Amino acid sequence: MPIRAVHSGATASRETRVASRCSTCSMRAVCMPPDLSASELAKLDAMICTTRPVKRGETLYRTGDTFQSIYAVRAGSFKTVVMHRDGREHVTGFQIAGDALGLDGIGAGKQNCDAIALEDSAVCIIPFAQLEAVCRDMKPMQHHIYQMMSSEIVRESSQMMLLGTMTAEQRVATFLLNLSKRFKARGFSAVEFHLRMTREEIGCYLGMKLETVSRMFSKFQREHLVNANGKTIRIVDAQGLAQV
Repeated sequence: MPIRAVHSGATASRETRVASRCSTCSMRAVCMPPDLSASELAKLDAMICTTRPVKRGETLYRTGDTFQSIYAVRAGSFKTVVMHRDGREHVTGFQIAGDALGLDGIGAGKQNCDAIALEDSAVCIIPFAQLEAVCRDMKPMQHHIYQMMSSEIVRESSQMMLLGTMTAEQRVATFLLNLSKRFKARGFSAVEFHLRMTREEIGCYLGMKLETVSRMFSKFQREHLVNANGKTIRIVDAQGLAQV
């Protein structure tokens, strides 16, 4: 999906009218509940009336920003990060097209992390106050938001287990298989994909040093589990990777 150019000026001035709405978006099956009626889709189209391009390296929102909206990744990818007291960066997640950003700001009314574009990207802006009003009248949408929140809780629990109980090999294997599953759900190849994040960022996410991540990729390649050509990854033996 094409991304509109970013104009200079304040953030608000960079929000532009969406050319194609939820009713025609290719990511609708991922970030919206299925089987919505024409009238329900029209309500969503009226609510999600702006999209924001975010250039590679730019921040969508920062820790402490007032929570007002959640965002659906329309194109591109992001990382969410928190900063340690000593200035080190910890990556808490990677978001691709169809994923939501900003849900963790609902409870405290402030964003709990920085969201940074890994490539030229675009997000749909969903004002939360309007979303709440829509959910009161549209039960499938309300249930979908609950599912999104539940999925976020499960993801954080899985991340804790990954960091606490898995070996370095298992962490990297699980990371690649999870990405494969997510790409497949969006209609992309589950076998071959391009990593937008660096090996260092993967390490920050998996609680590993850069050298360890690179060593695991090399090991998997020697064992004919994956073929890594720069940032392009091809999974050669998914079953073998799952059994690491």
